[in-house]
Amino acid sequence: MYPVLFKIPLFGGVAIHTYGVMVALGFLVGLLWVTKESKRLGQSPAKAMDLMFYVILSAIVGSRVLHVLVSERDRFFENPLMIFKVWEGGLVFYGGLIGSLIVSIWYVRKNKMPLFLTCDIFAPAIAIGHAIGRLGCFFAGCCYGRTVDHEAWYALVFPSGVNSFAPSGVFLYPTQLGESLGELIIFCILVLFRKYKKFDGQVIAMYLMFYAVLRYVVELFRGDLDRGFVIDPWLSTSQFISLVIFISGLSLYLARRKV
Repeated sequence: MYPVLFKIPLFGGVAIHTYGVMVALGFLVGLLWVTKESKRLGQSPAKAMDLMFYVILSAIVGSRVLHVLVSERDRFFENPLMIFKVWEGGLVFYGGLIGSLIVSIWYVRKNKMPLFLTCDIFAPAIAIGHAIGRLGCFFAGCCYGRTVDHEAWYALVFPSGVNSFAPSGVFLYPTQLGESLGELIIFCILVLFRKYKKFDGQVIAMYLMFYAVLRYVVELFRGDLDRGFVIDPWLSTSQFISLVIFISGLSLYLARRKV
């Protein structure tokens, strides 16, 4: 684990957290993709960049709010300002996804942009940005996996480090790396497929279904159980949201296919 990338020797030492750097890098790469893809499809890069600003803002707010609501309500009531400390970790991707989708629909309708084509442009950006951001989770030690009990698996996992959110001195499933790899694979599939799509909305629908399956499986190996369960211990909160997201993606796919 490597939670602090480096320190700036000012004001007693300003820590630059690896988590924050990787999340910022993920947003930057996503922005570059959206700009390039908008140009390719004859859409306005300027409007896409403006929308990306709102997406970033709503994603941070949504992911932070969901994390606090599910995992840190007591801490929030004790110190409400803690909600702004996003550089310390504590962002729930599903909260960011839901928040950014709501804001995106509002912005697209307001600016008379093609809704489903715009969503298709953004879908691969979400995947690659999330893949990079999850590496920040690995370095910070958050979103960690459960303990590995069988020694035969030790070569495939990593011992948890000190100064991280994860318990130290034990071998844990690297769920962050698994999800990052899965998102990278989803990104590659969407990039290869986008030129052969049959209708607008197909790419975002595929992303929603692919990621829902990925996240559901990753949750089976997660060890941080702060987000709780809908049906304890069989269905975690994130798995429940995954089912909702998958059904939404499938419904969108079927509905748009008939248009």
